Amino acid sequence: MGSAVLLAAIVMGWPASIAFALHMQPLHEKKHDAKKQVEALEEQWRQAQLSGDVATMDKLLSDDYIGISVTGQVNTKMQQLDRMRSHKFVLTKLQLGEMQVKLVGSIAIVTSRAEVEGTNEGAPVQGTFRYTRVYQRLPSGAWKITSFEATRVPGSRESGNRDASGPKAASGTPITGPSL
Repeated sequence: MGSAVLLAAIVMGWPASIAFALHMQPLHEKKHDAKKQVEALEEQWRQAQLSGDVATMDKLLSDDYIGISVTGQVNTKMQQLDRMRSHKFVLTKLQLGEMQVKLVGSIAIVTSRAEVEGTNEGAPVQGTFRYTRVYQRLPSGAWKITSFEATRVPGSRESGNRDASGPKAASGTPITGPSL
C-alpha cells in the first residue's frame, strides 16, 4: 500500500505527498489522536446527557448498542433513547474524572469515575459510579458507542432504601441507574 501512496504522490504532486506523510505518521501519534477523538466524544456524550440532546445521543450510539445499568437492567439503543425522550432519566450533574482510554485495534475502551445527580423515574439518584464505555471505529472513521456498563462505588451517597436486590427508590421501585 505504501508504494501505491508514493506513486499517487508522484503523479498528483504536492497534495498527495501530504497524504503520504500523514499515512506515514508514527503509530504513537495516531493512537494519541484517536484517544483525543474519543475523549472529545465522551464530552459530547456528557453534554448530551445533561441537556437531554437525544439527536446527539442517537448519532453517537451504534445500532447494536447494549447498555447495562447499575442494577443490571439491559437497554438497547432505542430503549435508551426512549428513556431520554420521555425524561424517565434526567441528569442535573455529571462530573467525570480519572478517565482512561485504551485502544485495541478499532476499539476504544473508556473507563472513568462519574459524580452523578438527577432523577430516575421521578426518584432522586445521586452517587459516585465507575463505568466502562466501549467505542468501535467504523470503516468510515467515525466512532460509535457499542457498549456501556456502570457500577456504583461502594460507600457513595444514594437516595432511597437499599437491600440485597439493589438500590430502590423510597417507593420501592428499583433505581435503574444512570447510563452515563
